[in-house]
Amino acid sequence: MDFNDYQKAANKTLRGNEQVLTNCALGLGSETGQVVDLIKKYTFHGENLDHDQLVKEMGDVLWYLSQIAEWNNIPFEEVANFNIKRLNNTHNRMLKD
Repeated sequence: MDFNDYQKAANKTLRGNEQVLTNCALGLGSETGQVVDLIKKYTFHGENLDHDQLVKEMGDVLWYLSQIAEWNNIPFEEVANFNIKRLNNTHNRMLKD
């Protein structure tokens, strides 16, 4: 599935029409915190890093990101392509230094 297909499919599950952007931003923060918490517990508390739980939480982060992009009429693929170009530019500059 490509990013734009994901974004459109995810949008079909969006509920509510008031304060969507705020809800998505708060949800993104919350879900990101859950990813961070899983990694913290693995790193500092000796817990196993549950693959399925990590995939679930990362999927929730992806959903919120895609809906913030959707709300702003930004194709998710544009976000992904821009990010890769930016990362490649940074990487290439680091190699030259």
